[in-house]
Amino acid sequence: MTTIDSSIFIETTFKSPVEKIWEAWTNPNLIMKWFGSDPKGKGLSAKLDVRVGGYFEITFQDSDLTEHTCSGIYDEVQVLNKLTFSWRWKNEPGDESFVVLSLAPEGKSTRMQFQHKNLSSGSKHDYAKGWQNTFSKPESLVEAG
Repeated sequence: MTTIDSSIFIETTFKSPVEKIWEAWTNPNLIMKWFGSDPKGKGLSAKLDVRVGGYFEITFQDSDLTEHTCSGIYDEVQVLNKLTFSWRWKNEPGDESFVVLSLAPEGKSTRMQFQHKNLSSGSKHDYAKGWQNTFSKPESLVEAG
């Protein structure tokens, strides 16, 4: 993980094929099972319209029952390869950042490059820690599924 100015960059490899990792990002039923930084948290709802100009909204709950809702608009959708989208927190109106997600097959594994850009210094979220915790979950989800 690298912190660059007002952005973070994480590169990781999952032992699952790119199709499974793509589905984990684009299927509302699956994203609710792994999204959120609290390992004991849970997804409450997910609406994903995965197309250019489509809207997403995901609500999840931490183990302390704190709820978080994020939303955004998909800017670029290249199936099995790339997603870019805006990012907003419901509780931080007017504060918008941007996510670039790239997936590449590496044999039976998937290399994911993730960048979250234009992060506000006024945000209450620790994005680096949050995304690292979040990305520890999809692997176990797709291996179990």
